[in-house]
Amino acid sequence: MKGNPATQTGSAAAGDARQAGQDDKNQRYWFHILLQDTPAARNLHAIKLVNKAWEQGDRVCIVCDTAQQADELDELLWNFSPDAFIPHSIVPDSAAVCTDPVGILLCPPVAEEWDTVIILSATLPANADKFKRLALVAHNDSAVLNQARAHFKQLRALGIEPRVHDQRKR
Repeated sequence: MKGNPATQTGSAAAGDARQAGQDDKNQRYWFHILLQDTPAARNLHAIKLVNKAWEQGDRVCIVCDTAQQADELDELLWNFSPDAFIPHSIVPDSAAVCTDPVGILLCPPVAEEWDTVIILSATLPANADKFKRLALVAHNDSAVLNQARAHFKQLRALGIEPRVHDQRKR
């Protein structure tokens, strides 16, 4: 089982937030566009980001839209690695408290509670510019890509220029 040192800060999973300033702020916001065109590939990629951030000591949440997707992510986290256990829970609403280091949220995240926020939902949280690190994951599907473009425009309107990792260009 891998450790989760609380004193370590900064995760390369979605960007590193060790320094202040607008250039560094932009380094904390990431778009991952997948070559694959399935929701399952998107969920698996999100779980890989969760694992990486959690191993580096981050408190991580995944924001999704449906209970079905939350259940799928929950199952992926339980079965992600036979050698590791990623403590997590599903957070059904804003009134619920997540005491685990990883949360699967069906509600908007509170910026102060999470180090890394992974967005799979159709709605970008209103306070997206307040997160320490933010990763948006889109699979190669026209509706999801249009949603990602809208999120990208929203971040730009907040003065954030996210870094894009487009696997389709490989």
